[in-house]
Amino acid sequence: MAGRLILVSTPIGNLGDLSARAGQALQEADFWLVEDTRVSGKLQGHLGIKKPMRVVNEHSAEPQLQKFVSEIESGLTAALLTDGGSPAISDPGAMLADLCHEAGIEVAGVPGPSAVTLALALSGFFAQRFAFLGFLGRKPGAIRSELAQFADSPYTLVLFESPFRIDKTLEAAHEALGERRYALCREMTKAFEQVYRSRLPEKPSEKDVPRKGEFTIVIEGKRKADVARDEWGNS
Repeated sequence: MAGRLILVSTPIGNLGDLSARAGQALQEADFWLVEDTRVSGKLQGHLGIKKPMRVVNEHSAEPQLQKFVSEIESGLTAALLTDGGSPAISDPGAMLADLCHEAGIEVAGVPGPSAVTLALALSGFFAQRFAFLGFLGRKPGAIRSELAQFADSPYTLVLFESPFRIDKTLEAAHEALGERRYALCREMTKAFEQVYRSRLPEKPSEKDVPRKGEFTIVIEGKRKADVARDEWGNS
């Protein structure tokens, strides 16, 4: 039988969000392709199973990925998962999925938790159109450069950020985009989940938003009211 690759979305924090179908796919796979064996090992413990794991991360060279492709071609089923959320999106697993497609291997998927769509929903912003930017550059200049192209765009922006760089990112966002509403979504689905909304350039204090945990930032796109204000100088 021909092998196949299954992209399995996994919880972003709460293991209770793992779907029955995802659990079944993970149990039936011959081996897992994971970002971090320690994180995925906890998932195996939750499921009460033990599967061989291969690491696919930003350090995985193409020759190594080709070996995984060969394993799948031999008739094995591999489950690709990231540390949390949807694999192959802002994730090194995308290269493996591409190689499998090129090799004629079936690539299937099990949808599920996503920090991107959950943050958009929690923000309360109208996001008929949005752009996911992942992690931006580390330096303020690089951040401003990446955001500047959206200065006049109605697209709501979603990005990931380290808790240690939240303030610098918000400052750079204000310089590139001007006054905008934004939402900081912290520790989504976990015990200390928090959604903080404000408007650039205001930044929350440490008391209001502890700089701990995983952050997803949602920045509202330019609204028609903002355009009119810019054109007519109305406040």
